[in-house]
Amino acid sequence: MEFTQTAEIGRTIEAELSDNERSAPELRVPFFRPDIGDDEVMEVMATLRSGWLTTGPKVKAFEQSFARAVRGKFAVAVNSCTAALHLAVEAIGLKEGDAVLIPTMTFAATAEIVLYKKAVPVLVDCDPVTGNMDLADAERKIEKIRQRTLPYLRGRELKPVGVIPVHVGGLMMDIGAIKAFASKHNLWVIEDAAHAFPSAWRPNSESRWEMCGENTASVTCFSFYANKTITTGEGGMAVTNSEALANKIRLMSLHGLSHDAWGRYTSEGSWDYKIVQPGYKYNLTDVAAAIGCQQLERAEQMREKREAVAEYYYSSMANIREISLPPNDPDRLHSWHLFPIRLKLDELSIDRNEFIEELKRNRVGFSVHWRPLHLHPLYAERFGWIDAHFPAASKLWTEIISLPLYSGMTREEMAHVVQTVKKICAAYSKVQISVAA
Repeated sequence: MEFTQTAEIGRTIEAELSDNERSAPELRVPFFRPDIGDDEVMEVMATLRSGWLTTGPKVKAFEQSFARAVRGKFAVAVNSCTAALHLAVEAIGLKEGDAVLIPTMTFAATAEIVLYKKAVPVLVDCDPVTGNMDLADAERKIEKIRQRTLPYLRGRELKPVGVIPVHVGGLMMDIGAIKAFASKHNLWVIEDAAHAFPSAWRPNSESRWEMCGENTASVTCFSFYANKTITTGEGGMAVTNSEALANKIRLMSLHGLSHDAWGRYTSEGSWDYKIVQPGYKYNLTDVAAAIGCQQLERAEQMREKREAVAEYYYSSMANIREISLPPNDPDRLHSWHLFPIRLKLDELSIDRNEFIEELKRNRVGFSVHWRPLHLHPLYAERFGWIDAHFPAASKLWTEIISLPLYSGMTREEMAHVVQTVKKICAAYSKVQISVAA
């Protein structure tokens, strides 16, 4: 997949808007809107008419095309990124009593798949700027595991075996640093790349771009949920360069049936099958894959459109003193799954939740990514994590709001989001209050 950068596109949108377009009083902007075109509709119709609805030729074609797109050797399509992550830890041999380093700033799936195996997710603080896993804190957590001083261990011995980094919002971590950390501590790496297609990284400006999923982990797990750059409605993909891991993931994705079972309804296949071991019902359907095949054709085009929205946000909100905009490393190609702003609460007379209420009143969609795992009862009560263990994530959680960003965003929608943020900041700025006083 070839990337282009569209840094100038967003900067021109503001100038192109007429006064009438800037002031649509009843405009509602959703947090996201899937970008589904006629080609996807026609492909689904053709699949329905083919009579083959479940896992079949469309899934195979989607897997092959996706592997080429990320320059990976093997890709296995499943019904969610959670399923991909679960099968990845299953295939790599995670077992009870093992410890896996997980960022606290992530969605539930990243850690719960560790709990499925009765292993222990060891939460790690985030970088205060990017929100990605802080490898310095990961080092500290490794030491605490060895010293048996983690809050919930009570003298128990745990074996650290792996790390699951998350590329928050689509901004990739430093893969070289992750690999060095994993090598130092003899850990496997499974990537939660739910936000990171299509994304890429490079060690420096002289290096070539390396796709997320190309050679960035033992297994890289992607999401095709409705709000991702490409979608199948629900769906996921596990990508690996290991044929052994790919075969195990595929085997376990459908009840542990022997490989010949996949083709048992074709003229070339056998009606018979064997259950090799207990597996799961995680296979993707051909109907979903039909959407995915067409979405994949437009993946870079949709990423460029998302980047254009991000550039518009940057150019239009750079001077708002009450917020910080998300980082964008020149040695990363960003998928722009999210655009999280960070409130400077010392500059505002309202908190994050009150800011959200103002967005709602002004018909602007939003989300928050995420409530850190240590603030959920499961992890706080079972494992004894508290705010003090994760100072960066605990602070970031109170300040972040993800603004609407999707490839089909109109100029009017972008302008309405920016004007609303400006209006709220102006109305509740502490600077304004002090001047009025």
